[in-house]
Amino acid sequence: MADTVKATQTVIKKYANRRLYHTGTSTYVTLEDLATMVQNGEDFVVYDARTGDDITRSVLTQIIFEQENKAGAENLLPVAFLRQLIRFYGDSMRTMVPSFLEFSMANFAKDQDGLREKFAHSFGPAAFQNAIEQSVRTNMNFFGDAMKMFTGFAPPAGTQPTPAAAPAAYAGGELDDLKRQMLEMQQRLEALAKK
Repeated sequence: MADTVKATQTVIKKYANRRLYHTGTSTYVTLEDLATMVQNGEDFVVYDARTGDDITRSVLTQIIFEQENKAGAENLLPVAFLRQLIRFYGDSMRTMVPSFLEFSMANFAKDQDGLREKFAHSFGPAAFQNAIEQSVRTNMNFFGDAMKMFTGFAPPAGTQPTPAAAPAAYAGGELDDLKRQMLEMQQRLEALAKK
C-alpha cells in the first residue's frame, strides 16, 4: 500500500463504519471535506482500512454522486452523457473512453482559466457563463461525433442511414474503415489540442 503512494499524496483510510480517516491530520473527514480537497488541488488516495485495497475511484465516484444529488445544485453531468457513458461499459471501444475523457477534461480545464480571465475583464460574469456553456456544447458535440466514429457510425436513435450512405461506411473493408476512423479521431484530437 504505502509503496504506491506518491510523496505529495495524502492517505485517507476508510473504515467498516464508513468513516474516513485523514492520516495527515489524524482526524475524521467527510465526503464534503474530500470534495473540498479535490477543488483545492490536494491529491489523496483512499485505502480500505481492513483490506488495504485502493478504493480512491469508488470514493471519487461517490463524491460526484453526492454533488449531483445536492438540493438546489446545478448538475454537471447531462442525462444523455450518463446514458452514453453507461453504454460504453459493454462496448468493445470502452478502453479508449478513459483516455479520451481525461484528454478532454484536461484541455477544458486548461482553456477555462484563460476564458474566465478574458471574459471577466471584457464582458463581465454573464458573458463568461455563456462562453463556458458554448464550450461545453462544443466539447459534447465533439465527444458525440467521436463516439459515433468508434461505434461504427451508428445513427442517432430513431433514424435510419440512407441507402447510399450505408455502403460507403464499409468501403475498403472493416479494418481499413477502422484505421480511417482512428486517423480522423487523431486529427480531431490534435486540432482540439491546438485551440
